[in-house]
Amino acid sequence: MAATKKNTAAKTAAVLKNVEKTYEKKSALNGRACASVGGQAVIEGVMMQGPDKIALAVRQPDGKVALRVRERNVLSKKYPILGWPIIRGVVNFVTQLYAGMKTLMQSAELSGGETEEPSAFEKKVAKALHMKPDDVMMAVAVILAIVMAVALFFVLPTGIESLLKRFISSRILLNLLGGVVRISVFLLYVGLVSRLKEIHRVFMYHGAEHKSIFCYESGQELTVENAQRFTTLHPRCGTSFLVIVMVISIFIFTLIGSNSGNVFARVGSRLLLLPLVAGVSYEILKWLGRAEDTPIVRALKWPGLMVQKITTAQPTDDMVEVALISLKASLGMPDSLPRHLDPDAGEPEPAAEGGEARE
Repeated sequence: MAATKKNTAAKTAAVLKNVEKTYEKKSALNGRACASVGGQAVIEGVMMQGPDKIALAVRQPDGKVALRVRERNVLSKKYPILGWPIIRGVVNFVTQLYAGMKTLMQSAELSGGETEEPSAFEKKVAKALHMKPDDVMMAVAVILAIVMAVALFFVLPTGIESLLKRFISSRILLNLLGGVVRISVFLLYVGLVSRLKEIHRVFMYHGAEHKSIFCYESGQELTVENAQRFTTLHPRCGTSFLVIVMVISIFIFTLIGSNSGNVFARVGSRLLLLPLVAGVSYEILKWLGRAEDTPIVRALKWPGLMVQKITTAQPTDDMVEVALISLKASLGMPDSLPRHLDPDAGEPEPAAEGGEARE
């Protein structure tokens, strides 16, 4: 046990000290500068987003791997203003929320799990809006997720702030306490869901995603053995982004947020400032990902990496294999899905007399 803790501490220290600028690293596979790659753990699989492609690889019950690849549509290419600092963070937050829900639903279907049928209400809405029922289901899921997030991370902490305002006159202290409540609720929520068996497996795939990206960024050959040597903690993770959002919100809400004792005015003010919080947090995350290693940078990365100890777990070799397949496909690498794992590949033709089997 002591050896395991020592090894984990060493890996964490390596992340804090040795993460260099991604664009300066060279890939051993193609000899070109590494592209920026992001990912998302899903049900029994991993989604990877490369410069031009988005790939989703999901392990099926029979051991095969379903792979779906599509072109990536970057809105900032069509509308350059959406790629401006701060604005791009808001756009990324909204698009990733929608795409994340859609990818989760698709992964549930590909993994062989039972998918929920649209309700009669959702079918009626779909017909009225000329939409697919599945799209309506996804929209409802996104709305419910947003409502729950607003209730947990805005209404609850802000309500506590309003109650404390009767006894605390300091605006700074009041917003600081609200931030502490917000972070505590977030950590409690993540800690509780991590105990669910299905979510724990998603967190294991989250670890596989990070190991695969680290392996690519290091320039090593993309093999399971190489990827498993890396830590599951990555400084550009979405978990780190959420931690930064929690911290930045304290400063922005203190500086320009409503100080009214009315809970509705305070909640409304914070919701209106959320895009600014997301935009600033995104820029900080991007900067931390490419900043030179200094004690200050390591200190800023540390909270997000520590929370990742909850949202990631050590993956199995099979999970890392799926993550690597998704990564290779997102980068447009040929033969990213081995034939023996392809559910759509036919069986090898039987050998002719005096000959060899043909594939």
